[in-house]
Amino acid sequence: MGPFSQLVARRFHRLRSTLLAGCLALRNETGSAVVELGLMLAFLGVPLLLATSYFGVLLIDQIEVANAAHAGAMYAMTSSTFAEDSANIVAAAQAETNRFGSNLSVSSSIYYACSTALSGTQYSTQALANAACTGGTSHSLELISVTASASVTPPGSFPGHAKTVTVSSTSVMEVEE
Repeated sequence: MGPFSQLVARRFHRLRSTLLAGCLALRNETGSAVVELGLMLAFLGVPLLLATSYFGVLLIDQIEVANAAHAGAMYAMTSSTFAEDSANIVAAAQAETNRFGSNLSVSSSIYYACSTALSGTQYSTQALANAACTGGTSHSLELISVTASASVTPPGSFPGHAKTVTVSSTSVMEVEE
């Protein structure tokens, strides 16, 4: 082998040694868990955080609307006179939450039902309920139903979800005489 061949062989041997050392360094997995965690958080963590805040705000709004409906029903249940006072029922419901302002719509209705079948037939007058509620333990009850609803705009938007969502709740209570 001539001097040129020996020079090429030595350079080839050095290059081969360098490449093998680089390949061995690639096999070292130190720090790969941190990289995997970073990628996972970027692709899964951020969307989960956004979705949690989106639905968390909707849940808070739903609870506020339910509390407003309950407050209106609590006001109306105290007497038949208060149950017919729809303006003050609305005022009581709106006073319960300041989150929606005038965007909170409240409606109320009075109906009658038999004490043994509250979820059964609803009667528009007490006379109809008295005629239908026969039997030893059955008697007519006056009930107030208050429904509150509001259109809310959650933070951000997701594909397939509306930009505004209407949340509503109904509270039914027996009117005390």
